[in-house]
Amino acid sequence: MPAARESLLDAAGTALARRPWPGVRMVDVAATAGVSRQTLYNEFGSKDGLARALLRRETDAYLHGVEQALAGEGGPVDRLAAVTAWTISAARGNDLARAMLTGCWSERLPAPSRPGISASAVPAQRRADAGVPSPAELLALVREKAVTALNGRARPKDTEELAMACESAIRMALSYVVAPSPAGEDPVELVRGTLGRWINA
Repeated sequence: MPAARESLLDAAGTALARRPWPGVRMVDVAATAGVSRQTLYNEFGSKDGLARALLRRETDAYLHGVEQALAGEGGPVDRLAAVTAWTISAARGNDLARAMLTGCWSERLPAPSRPGISASAVPAQRRADAGVPSPAELLALVREKAVTALNGRARPKDTEELAMACESAIRMALSYVVAPSPAGEDPVELVRGTLGRWINA
């Protein structure tokens, strides 16, 4: 029941924006989504299962945005600059995305749990129960996506150099997530200038 699942995740996200995760009640999430509490438990199994699904959806949304940025117009530098802009934008005002990218989880957020064997009959929940990538794993995923997307268009000296350029762009973006830029400083332009040394746009 994908529509109910999305409604429940939306409701959980709304509840989390209003109060810390320990204060989010399953009965309230179900009521906000307009479904029974039993439907919620059938879909997620428990509050921990709901948390894992919420984190998985956030991770997937971020990675989808990365793919869109990499598929955009322009040369490699433009597209890596777009990944930088997306990463900073995704974390701005979104505590879950920021924690997922940095690994800094506050007590008000659901913490990622260790992956385990899922007993869920719901395929999407089995995927969520497998856990979400750590920040280091997420960086590696984004670097891999970037290298794959840009390998045909970039003119670096070699693939290793392209990988270094991709990782540098992502790490610069993450530095701005942790320490936002002062007024007047444009992180996207910093990425453009730095990457121009590696990639001939």
